[in-house]
Amino acid sequence: MHALQIGLIGDRNDDVVAHRAIPLALGMAADACGVEIEPVWVSTEQVGDGAALAEFDGIWCVPASPYRSMEGALTAIQVARERHVPFLGTCGGFQHAVIEYARNVLGWIDAEHAETAPQAQRQVIVPLLCSLVEVTDAVQLVAGSRLAQAYGATSIVEGYHCNYGLSPDFRQALASGPLRINAVDDADDVRGIELDDHPFFIATLFQHERGALQGRLPPLVRAFVQTMIDTY
Repeated sequence: MHALQIGLIGDRNDDVVAHRAIPLALGMAADACGVEIEPVWVSTEQVGDGAALAEFDGIWCVPASPYRSMEGALTAIQVARERHVPFLGTCGGFQHAVIEYARNVLGWIDAEHAETAPQAQRQVIVPLLCSLVEVTDAVQLVAGSRLAQAYGATSIVEGYHCNYGLSPDFRQALASGPLRINAVDDADDVRGIELDDHPFFIATLFQHERGALQGRLPPLVRAFVQTMIDTY
């Protein structure tokens, strides 16, 4: 089997904790699954029409937004969703997966992110009531979800570095079709989503990849890699 190529969509910055953690997490998952992995950083400005991204075995939309090109990030997510490329999104990746789905599946072409479009009428991503910058918090996983299966549990604790999340005003509409809520916090605020009828399309507001910096293999990264092996 060839080395799995994973496109890391985002604007690399080694000052970002998650950016340092992601290659470690993928390396740990590669060892656990018995494969080689080649992470390829793709800046959002380089995505273009996204055609080349379909050649990746997996796509990960990484933290640290606002991205230099929001359209680049959305295009990458659309490619992963429509072409059934295994997809993982964390933090900013979660936020933009919501926007991509709202625009291209629900037809809300005016769906926006409050950070980059503070005057927009339809903000599906809004400031959190309580900041989650460098916060560790409990997360409840929906039983039977792909996320819960990856963790082998329905209650976990994970870390965040985030100020924005899903607007409660759009929660029901967003989750009324194949997009499912798979994780909430103790206040029932959405912390994760996944897509039915897709090999692997999961996005979380929490940054599970950070566990690699403490020597822990993130269960979701392992599941992501295993899906690539299974669908190769």
